[in-house]
Amino acid sequence: MTLVAAPARLSTTAATFEAEFAARLHWSADTDAAIEQRVADILADVQKRGDAAVLEYTARFDGLSASNMAALELTQADFKAAFDAIPQAQRDALQAAAKRVRSYHEAQKKASGESWSYRDEDGTLLGQKVTPLDHVGIYVPGGKAAYPSSLLMNAIPAHVAGVQEIIMVVPTPVRGSVATGGAGEGTSTKGERNELVLAAAYVAGVTRAFTIGGAQAVAALAYGTATVPKVDKITGPGNAYVASAKKRVFGTVGIDMIAGPSEILVLADGTTPPDWVAMDLFSQAEHDELAQSILLCPDAAYLDAVQREIDRLLPTMPRAEIIAKSLNGRGALILTKDMEEACAISNRIAPEHLEVSSTDPHRWEPLLRHAGAIFLGAYTSESLGDYCAGPNHVLPTSGTARFSSPLGVYDFQKRSSIIEVSEAGAQVLGTIAAELAYGEGLQAHAQAAEMRLKAGVKPR
Repeated sequence: MTLVAAPARLSTTAATFEAEFAARLHWSADTDAAIEQRVADILADVQKRGDAAVLEYTARFDGLSASNMAALELTQADFKAAFDAIPQAQRDALQAAAKRVRSYHEAQKKASGESWSYRDEDGTLLGQKVTPLDHVGIYVPGGKAAYPSSLLMNAIPAHVAGVQEIIMVVPTPVRGSVATGGAGEGTSTKGERNELVLAAAYVAGVTRAFTIGGAQAVAALAYGTATVPKVDKITGPGNAYVASAKKRVFGTVGIDMIAGPSEILVLADGTTPPDWVAMDLFSQAEHDELAQSILLCPDAAYLDAVQREIDRLLPTMPRAEIIAKSLNGRGALILTKDMEEACAISNRIAPEHLEVSSTDPHRWEPLLRHAGAIFLGAYTSESLGDYCAGPNHVLPTSGTARFSSPLGVYDFQKRSSIIEVSEAGAQVLGTIAAELAYGEGLQAHAQAAEMRLKAGVKPR
């Protein structure tokens, strides 16, 4: 059977555009009720039984049988051995990517992650103290896919922020287990480890790591067990069970975000080679069938050219079936009146990845208000940002870029207000505070402020 990838062809001037556009964007974040209940049960069980529950679920879902948690812990020696075992080219690439990611986040910390203070005219000191979190948990997917790049993007900014302990959980399921899409028959004492992930843990400086995954791993990090340390925040992507678990433990610990399907939006003026743009659309479509790839362009002939390249290139792709399903189900090639309208539509979508594929991208960038990451110019493929450009690739999805930001150093810090009121300042602030406190009916608040007033300063 010949695969066909035919993204919807829309035009903003068509009477049906708004309805067709809304239908293409629609994605339900609702989770299966059965998953929600199962996750709730797992969380409660791990909270109650700790290590014993984690061992049981790891055997049941990952097919990985262990008599104790020590057998599921990875060591620094494991990380180093993996780093030494991978090809030199991969070692060089990991280190080069890590260096760039670290440099970017160090600059980010300097710009927005330092403590600050000032004194007002009365000598009162006001400011903000920025301190790192003590313990962070990083979830790294395993089984069907492995993402060493995501490990770098989570661990390195935590390190730059000054986090003391970075705990990684990474499932290493046995082939044929439930976690790998199998029937889950039989167990083994050895799961499938991804050497590149372990090598990335070595490069990124992960403190401790456990070969556990799923909701049980999230629960272990959130509540702590006899072996797995309780953390302050959990970051990193995962499947529907992981996402549901992260939502449920929020409040007990912090989380980064709940990620939806991957997205790319390309704003093109028609000057970029169409095969480049077609492959950029593929770069997100190959993630999964629900990923979304959209092209906005005011040149109908260029949209035709991109479609021809999609047709030509699709048979060459190893993940062609996934790409085709993604483009057919959620992809779109949209003809706009002009680039200004394309920018306005982009702001409505608020995409995860936004490419401005134009000869003059800086002309359009000021018009773009909502995006996880903006890639300027024809040479800036989204894939470079995924691996090694420097900025974080953990980005808001499903329109949440309207109110949220990429993962960064600031996610691994917290801020405390600093207030040191001078004697002179107490005379000014005391009268203001007392007046407002009496207005709220809080007598003790008011009198606490008034007790610090000098004689001659009339309290209420």
